[in-house]
Amino acid sequence: MARARAGAKASNTIAFQGEPGANSDMACHAAFPTMTTLPCPTFDAAMGAVQAGKAELAIIPVENSIAGRVADLHSLLPHTRLKIVAEHFQRVEHCLVALPGIALKDIKTAKSHVQALSQCRNFLKKHGITPLVHADTAGAAREIAEEGEKSVGAIASSLAARIYGLKVLARNIEDADHNTTRMLVFSREPAKPDWRTVRCMTAFLFRVKSVPAALYKALGGFATNGVNIVKLESYLSGAHFEQAQFYAEVEGHPEQRGLQLALEELAFFSQEGELKMLGTFPTHPFRRKGWDAPTRGGT
Repeated sequence: MARARAGAKASNTIAFQGEPGANSDMACHAAFPTMTTLPCPTFDAAMGAVQAGKAELAIIPVENSIAGRVADLHSLLPHTRLKIVAEHFQRVEHCLVALPGIALKDIKTAKSHVQALSQCRNFLKKHGITPLVHADTAGAAREIAEEGEKSVGAIASSLAARIYGLKVLARNIEDADHNTTRMLVFSREPAKPDWRTVRCMTAFLFRVKSVPAALYKALGGFATNGVNIVKLESYLSGAHFEQAQFYAEVEGHPEQRGLQLALEELAFFSQEGELKMLGTFPTHPFRRKGWDAPTRGGT
């Protein structure tokens, strides 16, 4: 996969947050191997690149099987005009990397993204290494290479080590072998999966009316119509923190009668104009037993 360059076609470009060699970069390689990548400093910038027509897609991490939710994205969802068109599950394999000639016993501090540090807590504790939060994994690796810090390592990918000329001191240092990050793919145009041939997920935001049992009533339509709610998260917002906004993902396509009825009932118990559809997309094979395992990072 190539890096975004002057003259590169936006229609074949995917944006991600981080620097070359970041785990999101590796996810781009795995999920869209023929696309050109566009590194961006923030999630907002990655999504903004799509909105501005500089990229066709953006891939954004939303949750990790060890460290939990990646919170930054959720503040962007109420304001974006982009649509979720796919999901991707990326197996995360963290490495401790350092300057050539440095041994593991020489490392006193490890820089990385807060999520990566959290996912490698046991390894760091075992080796007496102090964690130091950095903006992202690949950026930490680049900084070590540029500054020549001999007692400082970075938790990053093997791809980042190759890009920045660093040595891998230890591989697969994450606390659990199921360390997997789920990512959402955004586009200006919605996906149009055929629910008659593929399983679908539908994502949306809503805010219920401020009355007793409003959430219970709003979600009742999903139960009575046999729609499975896969994900439901709440966020307090507003000056007085009185009303929660909810992000939900459910199985099904809005054209299916059961989900159609459930969404109608949800709209009735939601504040007017506060039900926002974020997209319908095919479910990833990782969700089904017997299907492919999550992609292990690679080029």
